[in-house]
Amino acid sequence: MSIERFVGVAILAAIASWRPGGTLAPLDVAYAGSMGAVMDGGVRTAAARALGVDVRGRGQGAMALARLIAAGSLQPDVFVSVTSGPMRLVQEARMAGRATAIARTRMVIAYSPRSRFATLLKRADRPGAEPWWRILESPGFRFGRTDPRHDPQGLNTLFLMDLAAREYHQNDLESKILGPELNFAQIFPEAGVMARLQGGELDAATAYRTEPQALGLPFVALPAAIDLGEASLRAQYAAVSETIAGRTLRPDPLVFYAAPLTGSPHPRAARAFVRWLASPEGQRILQSYHYDAPDRAPALLAGDRAGHEVPRAGLRGS
Repeated sequence: MSIERFVGVAILAAIASWRPGGTLAPLDVAYAGSMGAVMDGGVRTAAARALGVDVRGRGQGAMALARLIAAGSLQPDVFVSVTSGPMRLVQEARMAGRATAIARTRMVIAYSPRSRFATLLKRADRPGAEPWWRILESPGFRFGRTDPRHDPQGLNTLFLMDLAAREYHQNDLESKILGPELNFAQIFPEAGVMARLQGGELDAATAYRTEPQALGLPFVALPAAIDLGEASLRAQYAAVSETIAGRTLRPDPLVFYAAPLTGSPHPRAARAFVRWLASPEGQRILQSYHYDAPDRAPALLAGDRAGHEVPRAGLRGS
């Protein structure tokens, strides 16, 4: 029997006792908001077929979801986080045990094809062309990002600019592009950033690579040294830091982790779903939506404090 078939049989056997007569069992999944396209699309359809579950998703900033779960205000069956921080917060609250690495992505600069800077950004990775960071510093440039206090993508934007400043020897790069850390002229909800790019209301924004690819938007790819996409460069990324609400945080590679939650109403289905996401079938679906394989990213174990510091639940602005 092939490994793929063995995994599929094992998962189906594990859920046999709770799958009622061909009907779909509900499974509530709270996931990082950037995963909306794959969770509402390929994952939901395939999980219904393979596992007999109806994935009912809630996409939001992963840290905001983690706080709700840790406080007991949100009780999904499964949590899917991007970066280790939100998942560790849930583990510290004893709401999850082992978390499995299921995918990776990278930071990019997505831009609007309607932007007056689109031609420059399209050429930004060519030898001799004006670099992307110089274009973003242009007067009148309309840049978008998410809130670093509540969304890992917003925090990762700060880390990206810190790493870029080091890489290109431009000490004032972050202040010129972002302004203050909480520049509310640039900060929008995650879904709102992509919508504004599509509508031409923004010239560019930081994004995970999966987002503009899902929407057919152009983007500038960034060097591995700054795009937070390589698990093997964890130590190099951690050379920079940001202080949010008095807590010093360091970047973590952009790995997505999934964990069944303690107290899940459907524990067997939750465990089976996480195993399925890591299975060959689940991986094919994730990669068809432009996610990278997790490669060497290790699982997160409760009590393991490796990685960047975890803000405590309820800490305002953390």
